[in-house]
Amino acid sequence: MKNLTLLVIEDEEAIRDMLRFSLPHNEFKLIDAENTSKAMDILSYKIPDLIILDWMLPDKSGIDFIKQIRKQDITKDIPIIMLTAKAEEDNKIMGLMMGADDYVTKPFSPNELAARIRTVMRRGLIKSPSSDIKIDDLILNSEKCSVSIHSILLKLTPIEYKLLYFFMLHTDKIYTRDQLINHIWGRNAYINERTIDVQVKRLRQKLKPHGYHNRIKTIRNAGYIFSRNDHDKT
Repeated sequence: MKNLTLLVIEDEEAIRDMLRFSLPHNEFKLIDAENTSKAMDILSYKIPDLIILDWMLPDKSGIDFIKQIRKQDITKDIPIIMLTAKAEEDNKIMGLMMGADDYVTKPFSPNELAARIRTVMRRGLIKSPSSDIKIDDLILNSEKCSVSIHSILLKLTPIEYKLLYFFMLHTDKIYTRDQLINHIWGRNAYINERTIDVQVKRLRQKLKPHGYHNRIKTIRNAGYIFSRNDHDKT
């Protein structure tokens, strides 16, 4: 298996050096940038497997950088782990809502970061022997990893795609947040239940313009269910 290329965007040289020397060299190859301007220069000729992004940067915040690259086709699907000294839950949720795949709060250990990188990269895009899964006008093509409603393609992140794929294969059954974490991220994932709520909310937002957000129902004190029928609007 080839080494994963990581783009580290961090203005503190000590942290960049620590990651360069501490992360396993047989797994990861690091490219670093001290600000978002240099990072954009790097992205113009090299697309990494994952970005490690500091929240506070001298020229642009990590949140604004995420918004920028999520608008570009060539960079919109790169997984992102945020590094932040902001431990408050609202800030973590903001990072996830803006498109980060995970976050690590400073100070952190290289072993924790490496574990989170492996977890994020395991998510990937999944495929199925049968290409199309269809529920009314909602069609997921696992061969092309595409989702469309009324022939309009939806722009989903890899984790949103995987979550919808799981829901469409397992309709009309309640799944707890722990069960969804195990199915989507894996049993050894460092994911809390709040992350599931954020990802479901993001997926609903993508489905809402087409009237399919009501299919994902929240079951109080239980979890979520994806309804094959659109009765009982929520």
